[in-house]
Amino acid sequence: MPNLFINRCQKIDKNDQPDLTNLAISQYSLVFSIGGSWKNMANETTQTTVFDSTPDSQMYEYKQSVEKVQAELLKYGLTSNQSKVFIYLGKYGAKTAPEVCKTLKLPRTETYHLLSALQNKGIVSATFQHPIQFNAVPLGKAIWILVNSEKERVKSLEQMEKGLSELWDNIPTFDSIHDEVEEKFQMLQGANQIHSKITEMTDNYEDEFLILGSEKDYLKLYHGDFLESFVKSKQKFRLLSACSEKTAYIFDDLERKNIKKLSSDIENHLCFILKDNSEMLFFTKNANSVDEPFAMWTNSNSLGYAMKLLFESLWASSKNIHL
Repeated sequence: MPNLFINRCQKIDKNDQPDLTNLAISQYSLVFSIGGSWKNMANETTQTTVFDSTPDSQMYEYKQSVEKVQAELLKYGLTSNQSKVFIYLGKYGAKTAPEVCKTLKLPRTETYHLLSALQNKGIVSATFQHPIQFNAVPLGKAIWILVNSEKERVKSLEQMEKGLSELWDNIPTFDSIHDEVEEKFQMLQGANQIHSKITEMTDNYEDEFLILGSEKDYLKLYHGDFLESFVKSKQKFRLLSACSEKTAYIFDDLERKNIKKLSSDIENHLCFILKDNSEMLFFTKNANSVDEPFAMWTNSNSLGYAMKLLFESLWASSKNIHL
């Protein structure tokens, strides 16, 4: 049973029958002892933060900004709760684990895991004092740390490729049936997935590379350094573009005979890439769309052939881009 202690004692005559509720308990600290654990209940307060703000509060406009920052931090590899803890420490200063747990309404065990993960990432530090307090590094430094960490991770993966390939080649192929190549389709959403696929296609084409796209599509390719692969390439390539004179500079280092300007009658949402008449990347939402880009990759011979016929027809009716 918990022992109830009152910090000030009052002398009570044994014949009196006092009502304990009339004692001035509120003026003192009530302390409960449960199994030797002491807890000061009077000192427990919950801090209201920007995370708890409602539409009718003054801090609500900041909450919307916080949510946007949270969404951006997800792109740097942080989870939703990791970014929440980082923002809290960054904007409210050094805090103990119990303070983080209570204010952000997180489970106790998860709070310690989150703080440990953020420390391992190098964007949160801990003090040696008791109780331990946690600090967030400045946002600019945190982004630099996260980006460089990801670069090192990718570099390490690239170095592992040779050894992994050797291990893979040591394993025999157990499929004894060798039919013609199966036609495949792959849906790609977002710039990262699409850029990776384009890089893969430009790195190992053998016959000819064909691109048809709008001005915005070619600007994306130019700033992503994808057109660089054609500068010194010995393989054939042809580009159909809707670029205006303003953006013709993106083709300065390329053979102009391989580039033609699309007719203004062609709508600017059409964009596709053909590699060796064997692979096609077709954009259902290209750079002109307000939504994030969406594309379909396939090695279908029939679809590739159909798009090749379309490209050749438009190439024949288009004009060369002159210096």
